[in-house]
Amino acid sequence: MISQIKALPAFDDNYIWSLWDEDSKTLCVVDPGDPMPVIKLIEDEKLTLDSILITHHHPDHTGGIAELTARYSCKVYGPNNPGIAGINERVAENDEFTLIGERVRVLEVPGHTLDHIAYVVSQNPKSGASTHLFCGDTLFAAGCGRLFEGTPAQMSSSLAKLTNLGPETLVYCTHEYTQANLRFALACEPGNLATHLRATQVTKQRENGQITLPTTIGLELVTNPFLRCTNQQVIESAESFAGGALADEIATFAAIRAWKDEF
Repeated sequence: MISQIKALPAFDDNYIWSLWDEDSKTLCVVDPGDPMPVIKLIEDEKLTLDSILITHHHPDHTGGIAELTARYSCKVYGPNNPGIAGINERVAENDEFTLIGERVRVLEVPGHTLDHIAYVVSQNPKSGASTHLFCGDTLFAAGCGRLFEGTPAQMSSSLAKLTNLGPETLVYCTHEYTQANLRFALACEPGNLATHLRATQVTKQRENGQITLPTTIGLELVTNPFLRCTNQQVIESAESFAGGALADEIATFAAIRAWKDEF
């Protein structure tokens, strides 16, 4: 069973998530763009790399596959994108597999890229275990990924799929963008007290060199403007940016995503 989940910093602001079992010393890593933090962890903790989970094709998420698979015999789960070299277990919507004794379910979440998937680990309400969501660059703390390939409608639908996992779900995204995202969230919804309180807390965390993740679906629902496109203040802010009335929730989402791109 998974007993440790630890963020391995990489590049300027990436996190490679590591999951392992203290008893068996079995390790899984998520989106290892850089192999070196993973190799160091394996050597320091005397772990065995069992598997790699890949969410999408961007190099800062896939760059470590070749070296890690050359050093270690492991499974590499990822989307059905032949452009990602090294994947030997291609997965799609609602596929399930076992990882370090835990159940994993796959969700397709296009938007940031068309091949983007997310992994839901330990979703077992009867056991009381936390649900862990590894969502790559789809949902961020107080934000969401840029739309490099998908449409606003696709991303909005993907985010709704993730929020349906429930408020207690722990969200492990792959970038330390929280502070910048909260500045934008406050521009969208300056009257949101929960966002002001969160921004104060995050400022203290970053000043102390602390990571701001994981977040929860519940916290995102009350502070993340991309999940609040039916909120009147968010709508008014989006319409101010767009220069006119917006037809629906998707149009509001598209406007604030375009605004964030240049914020």
